[in-house]
Amino acid sequence: MLTRRNFLAASAASGLPFVLAPLGVARGESVETDLLSSVGEGGKLGEMIHAPADAALWPAWREQLGRWREQVRRALRYDDALYRRPDFGWARTNFACCFAMLCDQAFYELPSGRFTIESFLDAGEAQFGGYDSLVFWHAYPRIGFDERNQFDFYRDMPGGLSALRRVSRTCHERGVRVFVDYNPWDTGTRREGVADVDALAKIIGAIEADGIFLDTMRTGAEEFRAKLDAVRPGVVLEGELALPLENIHDHHASWAQWFLDRATPGVLRNKWFERRHLQHQIKRWDRDHTGELHSAWMNGSGIMIWENVFGSWVGWNERDCSILRSMVAIQRRYAELFCGEGWTPLVPTSKPDVYSSEWAGPGLRLWTLVNRSREERRGPFLELQRKPGELVFDLIGGQELSSAADRGVEQVIAPRGLGCLLVAAADVVGEDFQGFLAHQRALHARYCSSVDFPERPVKLLSVPKTARARTAPEGMVEVPAATFTMQVEFRIRECGLYNSSPSPEPFWGDLHQPKLLSREVKIERFAIDLTPVTNAQFAEFLRAGGYEPKHRENYLKHWRNGSPSPGLEEHPVVHVGLEDARAYAAWAGKRLPTEEEWQYAAGGAEQRRYPWGDRMRAGTCNDGSTRATTRVTEFPAGRSPFGCYDMCGNVWHWTETEGTDGRTRFCILKGGSWFKAVGSDWYADGGPLPCRFAAKYLLMWPGLDRCSTIGFRCVIDLD
Repeated sequence: MLTRRNFLAASAASGLPFVLAPLGVARGESVETDLLSSVGEGGKLGEMIHAPADAALWPAWREQLGRWREQVRRALRYDDALYRRPDFGWARTNFACCFAMLCDQAFYELPSGRFTIESFLDAGEAQFGGYDSLVFWHAYPRIGFDERNQFDFYRDMPGGLSALRRVSRTCHERGVRVFVDYNPWDTGTRREGVADVDALAKIIGAIEADGIFLDTMRTGAEEFRAKLDAVRPGVVLEGELALPLENIHDHHASWAQWFLDRATPGVLRNKWFERRHLQHQIKRWDRDHTGELHSAWMNGSGIMIWENVFGSWVGWNERDCSILRSMVAIQRRYAELFCGEGWTPLVPTSKPDVYSSEWAGPGLRLWTLVNRSREERRGPFLELQRKPGELVFDLIGGQELSSAADRGVEQVIAPRGLGCLLVAAADVVGEDFQGFLAHQRALHARYCSSVDFPERPVKLLSVPKTARARTAPEGMVEVPAATFTMQVEFRIRECGLYNSSPSPEPFWGDLHQPKLLSREVKIERFAIDLTPVTNAQFAEFLRAGGYEPKHRENYLKHWRNGSPSPGLEEHPVVHVGLEDARAYAAWAGKRLPTEEEWQYAAGGAEQRRYPWGDRMRAGTCNDGSTRATTRVTEFPAGRSPFGCYDMCGNVWHWTETEGTDGRTRFCILKGGSWFKAVGSDWYADGGPLPCRFAAKYLLMWPGLDRCSTIGFRCVIDLD
C-alpha cells in the first residue's frame, strides 16, 4: 500500500517538491512552483496535474512527470497483471459511457411493455457517435419511498432479471458493455440477509453485466475482485469519486468528476500513471461540455454521456454532440495509441489558445489538438518533420493534407473545437483507411455550431372531469371553491420537482435542503373522500367491476388468496399503481384529486402546516412506530379542517398531477407515509409530512410503481 512516507520519498526522489502552496501560477514562474499547485492535503498529487502556462517550462515539467511516475510505481510495487488480462481488455476502449435511467421513456416503452434498447442505441449512434457502455441506473431517486432495497429495484424491472439479461445481450451484440449500479449507502431499507457484494455478484451473473458503477465510492472493497471473478470474468470496477493511486491496479476505470482544469490543459494523474486506466470526464449539471471533451481528448480518455440526470433533463447541445461524434471514432480506431507509452503531453503549437498532445506508435504519429478560444483558429499549428513517404491526414475533417514544406499544414479548428493530425506512410494506415476518412468527412459535414440548450418542457396531463353532483355523496365532504396562494414545500433533490430542466446555476450548496415555492391557485367546488380508499372498498370494486390490470406484478401484494388479509380490511389499500387507482375512481364515478385540491382539503383555507394545526402532535397520525399501516380512522384528532382522515402519515396519496417531458414521467405524491428510510440523505422523503410538502415520484411501469406506502383517495366535481 502507498503510505504517506513512501509516497513523499518517491516524490522527493523524482524531484517534485511536495509542499502545500496556493493555487494560481503567473506566467514566468518556475516549473517547480507550478507543480506545487497540483499538491493537495497530505502531500498527494492532485487528480488533475496542472501545467505551467509558459511553454518554455513544458519540457522540464514533462521530465518531472516522467520521474514521478517511475518512482511512485516503484514505491507502490505496482503490478499491472489485471490490465494484461484479456477479459479486461474492453475497459481501455470504453471511451463513451452513457448513464442510462432504466425508467427513461426512450429506454422503456410503457404502451408496448418492452425495453427499446435497439432504438436507444440507434439514437446514441446518431447523436453521439455511439456508446461503448451503458450504466443501468435503477433505484435513486425513488429508493426510500418504501422498504425495497437497491437489489429489489433490479428484480422489479419489467420482466425481471431475465428481461435485463436480454437487454444486456442485445448490448453485447452491438459491442456495448453494461454496468450495474451499487449504492453502498442503502442500509436503511430491507436487508438482503447476505453481504452486499454477494447480492451484487448474483445480479451481475443473472443479467451478464460487465462492470459495477460504485456510486459515491472511491473504491470497492478488496473482496469485490475475488467474488466477481468467481461469477463472471472481466467485471470492471469504476468509482464515482477520485480513485487513489494505490487502487489503480484493480480498478480499471474511474470518473473524472468536476475536475478543475486551467486554460493550459493539464494531465489526468491516474491516466498518466497507468495509460490503460480509463477515466470518464463528467460535469453532469453543465450545459457546456467542451471542457470535459478537451480534457478527454488531450489525455486519451473518456466521456460520461448523461442527459437524463435522475429525472432532470440536461441535454447536450448540437456543438458538443458534433465534437464528440468525431472524437470517439478516432479514439476507437487508435485506442492502442491512446493507451500506449508514446504519449507526450503539451507539445508546442504556433497559435495562441491551441494546445496539443502527441501520441506515437509503430510507423505513425498522431496529434490531438484543442482550441480553447471562442474564435476560429487557422494553422499551421505544428512543425511536422516527415520522413520520406509519410503522408499527413486531418482526421477530424477526414482528408489528406498537403504542404509546401514539412514545417506545417493548413488546418482550421472551430471555436472551442478539436483538431487531429496523423502522420503515417500509406502502407501503415490500413486497407480500410479511406473508408474511415469518408466516415469522418460525413461526420464533419454534419457539424453544427449551435450551443442552444435543447429544452424539454414538462406537459401536465389534463384532468378529467366527473359528472357533477349538487352535494357531497355519502362518505365524502364538500370543499368550497377558493382562490389562494399555495405554498409548496419540497426538498431539493436532483430530480427537481415540476420542471424538466434544472437551473443553469449550480445548486449543490442547497442539495437536500427544504425549499418553498408559491403560486396563485384557483380551485372549483368539489367533494373529497373522508378517508383513503380501504382494502375492503377496493375488494368491493373488484367484485363488482371485474377489474384486471394489464400487469399484475406487485399488484395487491399484501393480500392473501385474492382478499385482504384479516384485520387489514379498514387499512388503506396499497400496492396499487396510478392506473389501478384511476380504474377504481372511474368505477366509482370519481377521479383522483389534483395536488392543489388535495392540499387545500388537507390544510383548509388557513393552509395549516398539518391537518390539525401548525405543529406536529402525538396521537394525530401514524408516526411509523407500528412499522405498518393503521386503520384509516385510527386518528380522529388528526382530521383536517373539512373533516378528512389520514392526510398525514399512514400512506402517500396518488394525485392527478402527472407530468412528462417525453423522457421522464412523474406523479406528485402528498401526505408522507408510515415508512421512513434512515441513514442517508439520498433516500426519498418519508414519515409524516406537512400538507404543503410535495414529492416527485418517477414513474416507469406498474410493477415498479406499486409499493407498500402509496394509496389514494378520490374526489368528485360539484356544481
